[in-house]
Parts: sequence; C-alpha cells; structure tokens
Amino acid sequence: MTRATTPTAPTPPIPRFPPGFLWGVSTSAHQIEGAVAEREPSVWDAFTAEPGRVRDGSTAAVACDHFHRHREDVALLAGLGVDAYRFSVSWPRVRTRQGLDFYDRLVDDLCAAGVRPVPTLFHWDLPLGMDWLERDTATRFAEYVSAVAARLGDRVTTWITLNEPAEHTLLGHALGIHAPGRRLLFDALPVAHHQLLAHGLAVRALRAAGAAGIGIANSHGPVWAASEDGADVAAADFYDVLLNRLFADPLLLGAYPAGLGELMPGDVDADLKVIAEPVDWYGVNYYAPTRVGAPQDTGSDIGGVRMPAGLPFSVREIEGHPLTDFGWPVVPEGLTEVLTGFRDRYGARLPPVIITENGCSYDGLDDRDRIAYLDGHIRALHRAITAGVDVRGYFVWSLLDNFEWAEGYARRFGLVHVDYETLTRTPKASYRWFREVLRAQR
Repeated sequence: MTRATTPTAPTPPIPRFPPGFLWGVSTSAHQIEGAVAEREPSVWDAFTAEPGRVRDGSTAAVACDHFHRHREDVALLAGLGVDAYRFSVSWPRVRTRQGLDFYDRLVDDLCAAGVRPVPTLFHWDLPLGMDWLERDTATRFAEYVSAVAARLGDRVTTWITLNEPAEHTLLGHALGIHAPGRRLLFDALPVAHHQLLAHGLAVRALRAAGAAGIGIANSHGPVWAASEDGADVAAADFYDVLLNRLFADPLLLGAYPAGLGELMPGDVDADLKVIAEPVDWYGVNYYAPTRVGAPQDTGSDIGGVRMPAGLPFSVREIEGHPLTDFGWPVVPEGLTEVLTGFRDRYGARLPPVIITENGCSYDGLDDRDRIAYLDGHIRALHRAITAGVDVRGYFVWSLLDNFEWAEGYARRFGLVHVDYETLTRTPKASYRWFREVLRAQR
C-alpha cells in the first residue's frame, strides 16, 4: 500500500475561499451516540446482532457515547473553529417519549458555541419494523420530519433530508453488506424510489413548517472505464447511471434516466412531481472515483466492498494513487471532475453545492496522511470554484473516530481520536492542521 505524507502545515497556503463559505465537520447518530437503551431499536441494531455481519463483531451500543458526552464534543467543535456541525437525528430516538429532548439540548449548545446546527433527518438507522420496500415508510418519514421541524425549526437554518440513499439501497438492500442485509440486486429499486419520495415529502413538510436552507446529501464520484473496449465503456456508463444519475436526475430534472422509470413502483409520474420539489442546495459526498469494466465471472472486490458475479459490471482497482487504510485511492482531482461534470450536465438546474462529506481512514494521532488527503481535496475544491462551480461549503468526515458500519471500529475517520475503552477524546494532528486552515481563511 502506497502512503501519502505531508508537512504539518499546507505549503503553499491554501487559496482563499469566497466570503461566507461554510466550513464544517460531520457525524451521524448511529455511529457516535450510543445510549442504545434510551431509544427504540433500528435495523442496524438487528443487523449487528447477527454473527459475522460486522468485521470485528462489535455494535454501536456505546459507540462514542456522544449522547452523554455531547457537551465535550461541542467544546471540540468550538475549539476547532468550524462554522457548522452536521449531525443526524436518530428516528428511533425521536420515537421515544423524550427523544427530541436530546437534540433540543444539542442544538441549544451548538448555538451558544457559535456553531450552526445542520441536522440530517435520515442517516440509515431506520426504526426496526419499518421497510423502505413499503411506500408507507415515505409517508411516515414525512410525519417524523414535521415533528423534528416543529421542535428545532426556530434555531435550525440548514436541513438535510437523507444521507446517501444510493449506498443505503446498494449496500443494504441489493448486496446485503449493510443493514437490513438483503440481497435483492435490481429488485431493490423500489427502495431507491421510496427514499426519493420520502425526500420530496420531507421537503414539503419542512416548507410547511417555515423551513429554508433545505438540501440532500448524495454520494458522487467519477466513473472511469477500465479500457476503451466497448464492453468496458458500456459497463462504466451503466454504473455511472446507478451512482451519479439514479438519484440526481429525479431530484434535479424531474425524470429518471432512460429505462429506469418503468422499473419503479406506483404512479411514477405523479411521484416525480413530489421528488423534484426544489431544494435550496445540493449536497455531494465525495471519497474516490470508481474504475469499472465489463462483468467478470468471479465478481470483484474493491475498497472492502464485495461485488458479486452476475452484475452487468465489475469494479476494478485504480492504480498509481496512494491508498487510505480502507484501501480507497486518494484522487483529489476526482472531486474537481465530479463537480465540473455536474455543472455541465445540469446547468441552471443545479442549485448551489455543499460538500457534505469528504474524508479518509488512517490510524494514529500524528495522522499526516489525513492532512495530505484534506489538503489535496480542499485545493481541488477551490479549483472547481475557480472553474465556475457554485460551491458554498465543505464538511470533513468526521469529527470523531466512530462505528464505521460493517467495519465496526476497524476504521478511523476522525479528526479526534477516540479511545473506545475509556472514551477519551484526543485531537489529532489533522485537527490542529484544520484549525489553522480555518484561522487562515478568516
């Protein structure tokens, strides 16, 4: 594995970003909150209870215990100097009698610290017993969103409806790698449609509550054909539709990519009018490009995700780039490519963009590789802005080391190290570096 290195400060200095540019960090409820006994169970609780589902056999029952230590974490945010904190609201926690009390306190403490609260309303922790294969889940989601907006809307000015519905569909329902652990392959498409419908209904619910600043966080990245061979190019084009257009086209164009609309359930034309409710900004989570070729008899395994045989594509390794500890290639220019590509594809239909996640997994407190990664990607983002893409913010994933889904605690994405035995928080070199970057921007 090739590793990247960097000095502890960017040289030359990172260019100046536009005035008012929003700098932040991100987390999600299931990955950091713990306090499992103080909420209803989620599909992830059931999934992690099954032997062999999580790499290290762990669960998120305690995680970082953010539920009981959130004031310590707010102090870390204030010390870092970020403008905003993206967290997620746990739907299973809100379903308890006192569930919104925690988020009420968290939002109050963030506001007191001068940090803008940016709640994500769904980050994969669906209440146990609900199912995205069922259309009614979208309606119930909108009802939950209304309750959250009624409680927090007087202090929240920026909202995210869903996080990465593409991954939740692919990994959780098509391949069975994430909760709820189904292996439906293309029969998982109704999950995609119902999440999109939930987004549209949530936008309407938030507008009815007087909310503005509404967006969604979708994952995107360039898709590179493994070769110029026609079969490889066709496979890459198909994968690009699944990753970059299946969720963006309905939201921004009001239509599915050709051939997909007829595979969706219900009155698709009527649903698309809801799905395409205008958003105020569009969130992009970026980690790496994907190199794709024609199907292989043995399937493919890349970046810790097993892609089975029988799919109309195979994922190939990207060579010639450093790798993170997760095995993901470090390709900052891919961020510029995906943003300029979105500008060219959607034109005036693309609202302002916020990078809602970007980060990497590396061990150690002196995490110089993470500094190199963030330095490169922030510069790549600036190049996209210089090229005319309207980008308004950037959020690092993540504030804290945390429960990394099916990887358990084997991967560390945080600017802050968490000792999972003592729950002690220790800022890493990357935390101090990012703090200096933010000071220089101001």
